[in-house]
Amino acid sequence: MAGCSGIDIDLLTSRLAEPEDFRISASAEKVRDGEGNHLGPVTVTVEVTFPQGERGDAARERLPDAVAKSRDRLCTVSRTVQLPTPVDFEITSG
Repeated sequence: MAGCSGIDIDLLTSRLAEPEDFRISASAEKVRDGEGNHLGPVTVTVEVTFPQGERGDAARERLPDAVAKSRDRLCTVSRTVQLPTPVDFEITSG
């Protein structure tokens, strides 16, 4: 999820200014309950430093929108996790 969103966010912001530092991570707790093993809420943390100046200011201003677009529309990984997505298993053997 972090890798997928990182690509989206970088593409949308680096057009304005190349980041000096870009870190993105995802975390969640493993839950064991009546529904089996799964993850609790997932937090994606985005830490970006843009250069000072007009271009860096423009990239900083675009950052929240880039994160929202990745989360809400662009990143297929986070979208799949957020939406109820059926998962089927097929077995083939030779």
